[in-house]
Amino acid sequence: MRAGFRLFSPPTYYYHRPPTPPLWRLSTPRSNNPFAASAAARSRTLTMVATPEEIEAMAPPGYSFPEHRLRLQQSEPDREPLVLVAPGSYSPITFLHLRMAVMAADYVRYNTNFELIGSYLSPVSDAYKKRGLAPACHRRRMCEIAAEQTSRFLMVDPWEAEQTAYVPTAVVLDHFEHEINVKRGGCNGKRVRIAVLAGADLINTMSQPGVWSPSDLRHILGDFGAFVLERAGVNIDEALGNLKEYEDQIYYIPQVVPNDVSSTKIRLLLRRNMSIDYLIPAEVIKYIDEHGLYNEDDTATNEKGKEKEVQ
Repeated sequence: MRAGFRLFSPPTYYYHRPPTPPLWRLSTPRSNNPFAASAAARSRTLTMVATPEEIEAMAPPGYSFPEHRLRLQQSEPDREPLVLVAPGSYSPITFLHLRMAVMAADYVRYNTNFELIGSYLSPVSDAYKKRGLAPACHRRRMCEIAAEQTSRFLMVDPWEAEQTAYVPTAVVLDHFEHEINVKRGGCNGKRVRIAVLAGADLINTMSQPGVWSPSDLRHILGDFGAFVLERAGVNIDEALGNLKEYEDQIYYIPQVVPNDVSSTKIRLLLRRNMSIDYLIPAEVIKYIDEHGLYNEDDTATNEKGKEKEVQ
């Protein structure tokens, strides 16, 4: 792993909680200390790509920001409050998507000076043209079923899914900035750090010239930051090496227990009339059966979430 990027603590943390978390934090070299980055972030004023008026105008009819699991009272006020946003296709949602949220929560707790106060899934809208993409209403509902039945803290924000036009990730993050820090005043008066949560395959596309808008990339990684989960087949050293200017804003999370399930593979099994039990939540399987989803051929699909940002 290239020096300068956040590394996961040894896997032993899963089995032995450290006697005092500060001992773990202080063991991190000062030049690579997650606290230095978060302290610097607190001193910055974030400039949004979309204005508050534009964000408000984009609200779908009847939209209400989900906050039933958002904790706006910190239990550890010495830490910086953090909300993670995981944009993606979720066609359908898998256990790896759900595991990504809890792996990130563990990483945040034991390796950073953040306190995670909320975590969101943000399914893309129907305007994101892609083969294998079920209608947004179904993908949103499957995410809601999975989050409500398997998680104590994960929420699904329908704002992006209900848009009639494609919305860049930079604007999606601005929406969360607006809802949490502008409208709700942050957490106890402190600005909440909003960051994107994604697989390494998405970060890999960010390192490729011509795929993402440079201005959006600066906004996403420079202003917000990213927590990146290891994915099989992705050369993370190469990807992160091409994003070195944002190294203080990227936190890399290796998978201690490798999981390579993907939505593409789920759809392939369904097309072959094979079982998908124990790969996605049982109630999501029931929903897919009830609505006859994923019966069509989509062999050209490449499941990498929201990877194409330049229109």
